[in-house]
Amino acid sequence: MQPCHIHAHRLFRRRRPALLVAGLALAVPALLLTLLTPSPAAAAAPSPVPLPSLSATTTQVASGLKRPTALAAPDDGTDRLLITEKSGRVRVYHPDTGLASAPLLDITSAVDESGNERGLLGIALPPDFAESQELYLAYTALPDGAVTLARYRLDASRLEPLLSQPHAEYSNHNGGQLAFGPDGNLYWSIGDGGGSGDPFRSGQRLDTLLGKIMRIDVSRACAPLAYCVPGDNPFVGTAGARPEIWLHGLRNPWRFSFDRADGSLWIGDVGQGHWEEIDHLPAGQGGLNLGWSCYEGPEKFEGGDCPPGARYTEPVFTYSPYTGGCSVIGGHVYRGREYADLVGGVYIATDYCSSTVWALRPDGRGGYEQAEIGRTPTQVTSVGATVDGEFYVVNDLPGGLHRMSFSREEPTCRVDRTVTSWGTGATVDLTVTNTGDTPVSGWTLAFTLPFGQTVVSDWNTELTQLSNTVSAVNAPHNATIAPGASVTLGYLTAHTGDASPPARFMLNEDACAVGR
Repeated sequence: MQPCHIHAHRLFRRRRPALLVAGLALAVPALLLTLLTPSPAAAAAPSPVPLPSLSATTTQVASGLKRPTALAAPDDGTDRLLITEKSGRVRVYHPDTGLASAPLLDITSAVDESGNERGLLGIALPPDFAESQELYLAYTALPDGAVTLARYRLDASRLEPLLSQPHAEYSNHNGGQLAFGPDGNLYWSIGDGGGSGDPFRSGQRLDTLLGKIMRIDVSRACAPLAYCVPGDNPFVGTAGARPEIWLHGLRNPWRFSFDRADGSLWIGDVGQGHWEEIDHLPAGQGGLNLGWSCYEGPEKFEGGDCPPGARYTEPVFTYSPYTGGCSVIGGHVYRGREYADLVGGVYIATDYCSSTVWALRPDGRGGYEQAEIGRTPTQVTSVGATVDGEFYVVNDLPGGLHRMSFSREEPTCRVDRTVTSWGTGATVDLTVTNTGDTPVSGWTLAFTLPFGQTVVSDWNTELTQLSNTVSAVNAPHNATIAPGASVTLGYLTAHTGDASPPARFMLNEDACAVGR
């Protein structure tokens, strides 16, 4: 189930009150001593593990799934995982008994699975699932592929369509993620309508649900609707706008998730062909314009729709297909217990084609730390979390379920950076140190440049730039790096305002620590 890439082969300071001098003079020294002495808990607080020191691996725990698309975990004490299959079935996995042969439910008679990207695409369980026995499904419906949100009542085996968006012209870009937010409302993503280049100009329009994330209240009905529109939705009362819209300017937000700790929203939006992007939005910020089709990732999209005066929210992370990727698979922020000391607070995502595991974490200065920390199985379509916050992934073909694990493996390389910038140019000197125990004989240093930088010349390496992706291969005289030894290389770059050095490096496909 290739998640909709047009060129892919498939599927926040508080004021401290002044001390009252009278009556407190003798207490002040002791008070100051108390204030200046960290508590044992504070002193013992561990520092975050550097992202390049993380390693992600997977272990297959089930097979026999038929083109799985999404996962959900019921908070009902059963420890089950529910897995959607493209054709319209929901399967059940339990860690003790494995994958049940009989489906939990089957709506194949209602699902249009024609084309690679249509089918049963998403599932969400309400907070009261254990009592209500209701779940929510997103799918493309027969007979014409309309993208549909429905409620399914397990106790009555009854499917109740709630909201539908026509989507007949093209079979791709259906989105399909469903998730209940921290506010209790249901959020639903739909792609821009398919084809390529946003042919319907859906991303920037507010009169259609295409290219949007919606927010609705499914706990009640507001006739004639089978649901209610929250009164604080950003476009309620805007003439000509669909009131269900929460965010717009999206191309195909195949997978998004809410951070359990702070309620912030992470979105993986599949690109046209130049950029895959991840967006991170503070909790409760609706009405934002994510840019498509005026922008694809950080770059103006040729022939795109750019309404005058529009303001856009930039992605926090982008990568180009030259990394081997084709369709970003948005994941989750890890909030589980088993690996909390390693990846607590780290956002994990992957890519359908490259299988790269991306780790992102806010750096506290407005930016994001980033690293490649492993590989998933081929063609992962979704990352899911259990009730306890542990991660599983499903992959399209051959149809497996895999548990994700994390460990700490110290990098065997370190890259130190020196930048000298001026005007629209900069020189970047890199020192690569072998911190491992064995020699490196023949090497390739891969890294990405900030958007708008172009390499003009280089030294001590054979360097190739594709988009913002750079591959630097050793020269004959520095092909071997002994343990503890270093080599130097560098390049001259032209830039459009951002002269910062690369943020991550891979030496022979292993992540390097990043020094100064």
